[in-house]
Amino acid sequence: MNSLFLIVLWPALSALAILLCKGAKQVRTASLVASAIQLGLTLYIAFEYYTLRRAGDHSPFMMQSNLNWFPQFGISLHMGIDGISLAMLLLTSVVVLCGVLVSWNISYLTKEFYFLLILLSMGAYGFFISLDLFTLFFFLELAVIPKFMLIGIWGSGRKEYAAMKLALMLMGGSALILIGLLGVYFNSHTSGGLPTFDLLKLSVVHIPRNAQHILFPFLFLGFGVFTAIFPFHTWAPDGHSSAPTAASMFLAGISMKLGGYGCIRVACLLMPEAAQYYGPAIIVLACIAILYGAFATMMQKDLKYINAYSSVSHCGFVLLGIAMFTQTALIGAVMQMVSHGLMTALFFAVIGMLYERTHTRMTADMSGLLKIMPFLGTVFIIAGLCSLGLPGLSGFVSEMTIFMGSWQRPDAFHRIATILACASIVVTAVYILRAAGKVLMGPISNEHFRSLKDAAWNEKLASVILILSIVLIGVAPFLLSGLIRPGAFEIMKTIANATVLN
Repeated sequence: MNSLFLIVLWPALSALAILLCKGAKQVRTASLVASAIQLGLTLYIAFEYYTLRRAGDHSPFMMQSNLNWFPQFGISLHMGIDGISLAMLLLTSVVVLCGVLVSWNISYLTKEFYFLLILLSMGAYGFFISLDLFTLFFFLELAVIPKFMLIGIWGSGRKEYAAMKLALMLMGGSALILIGLLGVYFNSHTSGGLPTFDLLKLSVVHIPRNAQHILFPFLFLGFGVFTAIFPFHTWAPDGHSSAPTAASMFLAGISMKLGGYGCIRVACLLMPEAAQYYGPAIIVLACIAILYGAFATMMQKDLKYINAYSSVSHCGFVLLGIAMFTQTALIGAVMQMVSHGLMTALFFAVIGMLYERTHTRMTADMSGLLKIMPFLGTVFIIAGLCSLGLPGLSGFVSEMTIFMGSWQRPDAFHRIATILACASIVVTAVYILRAAGKVLMGPISNEHFRSLKDAAWNEKLASVILILSIVLIGVAPFLLSGLIRPGAFEIMKTIANATVLN
């Protein structure tokens, strides 16, 4: 069996096996084993990928498998990976494993919680390896309902409102995507062949320019909703703040990356002329998201809202890197997707750990926690330093790559956009350092906190895995940038050819 089919099939089999378990302990053990095997499978896929590369295979997509699903409509289970999708697979497996570990104390409907969490990973894996647009959309939708249920059942605060808002906003984005995909499908036979959903066939079909200009906004804005593009970002703060810790980690670490991946892989690759036409508008929206998200974060007092609005700002960097249309900026955008996925998962994890002990997320109610919980305090600081772009951590190399790629555009508009994006780093430093100082430093604000315990083994393991991943990218960025570069080159080549045609 092809290993790509296996990475999609394994979460489904694991989820069914979890339903057969008896008792919370058995469910936790099965979930941990299942998520660890997921990580092992993605590492094996990475090994296969590099083995084929070293053997001289330089195909744009490797390890392909194709199984007809609805051949009369040109729909198939066509799967394959390049460096960009492989990076997303590795990110997903790491976040899912750590999400299982930090959810060790879930006691209410434990079996159902882990079932939905593992099922979420199936949707993400399938989305990142699909080379058929219908199948890609199928897996995108597969991940929405589990998110709704995780927030609505195991969430906190206004969980029903947050779950409904998230589901409706994402469904709205999905509707836009479906319209765009159908438009692409019905314009894919312009060369005389049958219409198709196959991404590789579509990539060599020239969709008429007028059709591109109509369809591109549907696809880019539809996927943009998933990545919290301004002004369709409002589901993210409410959804993140009400979600249980593992769901917050998945929402920010993985789900928001589905949108960025779709913008790159579908909208820009298939409609390069329209992408360039709408590029300035996307850059304006990205800069608004970066600055608005940063300043909005400064106003927050709830730790989850701080991280949620910060995610809106950081995902703006992804859109900025995409819309600059330089290879360096595109590589930086994908690196930012991976970096943000890791650091925001770490941040939400440590916020959840602190909330579980203190029963509050308000910065005004906490201080001096570093003295009581040195491990969790250190993790909080590392996550914050990564968010503000400290050299040696993944946040720095990803954002600097975007800035360097953006500066390659010599005109005043792109230079001003780059400067505005860079300016947000100062604001980020303000809210991160202020939150860390308030929560961790100073005298202990509540005597009850003195009896609190530091991280347990499962929490330490999850934190260490995420921190090591962040540091690895920070000190050896060539490992990630080298993986992404071939895929980014192919996309930029398509956009460059469209420029020549114009």
